[in-house]
Amino acid sequence: MSIRFAPAISAAALVACLASPAFAAETDAATAAGPVDDSAIPATDAETAVPVMRAIAPVDLATATGQEEAAPAITVSGSASLVSDYRFRGVSQSDEGMAVQGGFTIAHESGFYVGTWGSNLSGWGTFGGANMELDLIAGFKTSVGEGTLDAGITWYMYPSGASNTDFAELYAKLGGTVGPIGLTATVAYAPKQEALGNWFPVGAPANPGDKEDNLYLAGDATYGIKDLPVTLKAHIGYSDGNPGLGPNGTSVAPTGTYFDWLLGIDVTPIEHLTFSVAYVDTDISEAEANLIRPNFATLAGNSISDATVVFSVTAAF
Repeated sequence: MSIRFAPAISAAALVACLASPAFAAETDAATAAGPVDDSAIPATDAETAVPVMRAIAPVDLATATGQEEAAPAITVSGSASLVSDYRFRGVSQSDEGMAVQGGFTIAHESGFYVGTWGSNLSGWGTFGGANMELDLIAGFKTSVGEGTLDAGITWYMYPSGASNTDFAELYAKLGGTVGPIGLTATVAYAPKQEALGNWFPVGAPANPGDKEDNLYLAGDATYGIKDLPVTLKAHIGYSDGNPGLGPNGTSVAPTGTYFDWLLGIDVTPIEHLTFSVAYVDTDISEAEANLIRPNFATLAGNSISDATVVFSVTAAF
């Protein structure tokens, strides 16, 4: 704010003008026009005539410049779950029993990320004798139009199991929203590897060392109910791989080709805590399951691909 000075007649006249009602009227007019920051104008002590500076409030640079605090370049997120049955593409991996699962992801602002995820397994001979699955993941996310493209690779490991049971799989996911509905399309392809080979074909001689590939296509949909912490979800998947058993009695697509599907509901009563229930099933018939028993059955003799209801609780951070 600038102040113009008229030619001074005398110091007394100047003091009188500063104290006059006319100046007060000007001040009222300025106030009416808008707020004036006078914190930098010195006030005068009438007795000593010594300038006294008013205290200046601390300045919030982010507010003053109109800028919000910058987001961190690297973020870490993760979750831990307790599930009544670990179903991988519709097939139980935990002998239709409970599983403890968890993982975390480290993401960079550029879109690149790495992560890991693990779960206990049924053990007792499947998965090369391993009692645990450990996945190593690396990928990249980017915006595509109104949606998001997520592409990367997953290395499925079975610690303490046979090394030829591990395999790598490439994936690409395209997600977006249509009104209140979230949609995701997934393509996962595992190139030819021993872990996917048909080492023990049904009704044919063993073929150790065989290498096969595997294709998985999936579609997912979610619908959040307005004003409620409830999300409905649906999934359908299609597997196309070897129609037998791989090394150590494992196979990603045990009957060659099959569909799996899921219908469920998520409830999040408080932030970062989710309770879920889902109906899971496949179109693998009992006759097809019988061809690869006992590997494709629980210890009680039940098929590990039959319909079930899975309950879970997940805490995220």
